Amino acid sequence: MLETLRKAFKIKDIRSRIFYTFLMLIVIRIGSQLPLPGVNGEVIANWFASQGADGLNFFNAITGGSFEQMSVFALNITPYITSSIIMQLLTIAIPKLEEMQKDGEDGRKKIAEITRYVTVVLALIQATAMAIGFGRSNYLDKFDALHVIMMVTSLTAGSAVLMWIGERITEKGVGNGISIVLTINIISRIPEDLMTLYNQFIKNAPNVGNAIIAALVILAVILVTVVFVIILQDGQRKIPVQYSKKIQGRKQVGGQSSHIPLKVNTASVIPIIFAQSIMQFPVVIATIMGKGNGTGIGSKILHGLSQSYWCDPEQPIYSIGLVVYIILVVAFAYFYTSITFNPLEIANNMKRQGGFIPGIRPGKPTSDYLTKILNYIVFIGAVGLTIVAVIPIFFNGIFNANVSFGGTSIIIIVGVIIETLKQIESQMLVRYYKGFLND
Repeated sequence: MLETLRKAFKIKDIRSRIFYTFLMLIVIRIGSQLPLPGVNGEVIANWFASQGADGLNFFNAITGGSFEQMSVFALNITPYITSSIIMQLLTIAIPKLEEMQKDGEDGRKKIAEITRYVTVVLALIQATAMAIGFGRSNYLDKFDALHVIMMVTSLTAGSAVLMWIGERITEKGVGNGISIVLTINIISRIPEDLMTLYNQFIKNAPNVGNAIIAALVILAVILVTVVFVIILQDGQRKIPVQYSKKIQGRKQVGGQSSHIPLKVNTASVIPIIFAQSIMQFPVVIATIMGKGNGTGIGSKILHGLSQSYWCDPEQPIYSIGLVVYIILVVAFAYFYTSITFNPLEIANNMKRQGGFIPGIRPGKPTSDYLTKILNYIVFIGAVGLTIVAVIPIFFNGIFNANVSFGGTSIIIIVGVIIETLKQIESQMLVRYYKGFLND
């Protein structure tokens, strides 16, 4: 990684892209500190602290603390992420969108434009719900039409600006713009979380020996999780493909060997985000509305949906929610893979191009073979995702380590860093070939 960055800084064009990305990240962090007009930030911070980890910590983590501080970037890029997921699902359900996706660069541009419009609409809806919810709870300076409109406009504009910054990073920076925006938000929270762990388990330890043991355990858990995520992200199964030889004119073409790379973690972090969104949505709504703190059956259900109550030895009944969470992660891993990877289409394309998997007949047998291998790989990937996601939840429940980053955050950070480095390497390679051709 360091070698790649060292070589990248020697190339003027890539160095400029890295510098541009760095400037955009500074703008993001400045915007995350700008207070939202009409909102009492201190009251919001006290309210957030009183809620603990009930469904809001992950949301606060992916917004880089903007939600807790109630800055103009409080919504951050969550509307864009939701919009992108919706568009991916609609692309499968609506034939016209599917045709756009297959229509090359022009089609992808049209889908990207629709995604932007959907993002703004979702931001308006979320901002309106947040403004009304906070207004009814007396968290606004004044709960009137002017203050609501001001808050909704500011939050929507902030989300749109972050979407624009992400696209500029993709175009003029190192690429992966939206993912980098999300990653820098999560990374910005890690120092505070590490300080929380230090104060809770090391500084307040009864003696030096216990402090050293606690530090080693924390470091070991983080390192093991990161290494496991790297292995999970890079793991793949290569399916060999052989292309038959053809005669074109007087020349014999084809006959080369290739492979189909099937990633172990095909769906990346999407299954966890889906599962968390479904389970945390009722908790977040109830929290904003000031509900769910009672002792009734409704409050118990909300506690079961909240990660902060899982793996608690004193209240094991709430860990049923963890079982539901694991089932949802596995189910969404299969679902998302099924809509993004079509074995039948790949088998037909291979057949048209004269390709075949050694020992497998072209057509439907190839499709069945790919489906079988894919189901096996997806299960392994889903289990790996579940392990990464459950490790922080387990330690939070057993040791009450209240931190905002967890397995999902680590998967996002590691995945984006690896992907960004690959893009920088590809840009370096393209520049090398251009220089070679010019010479």
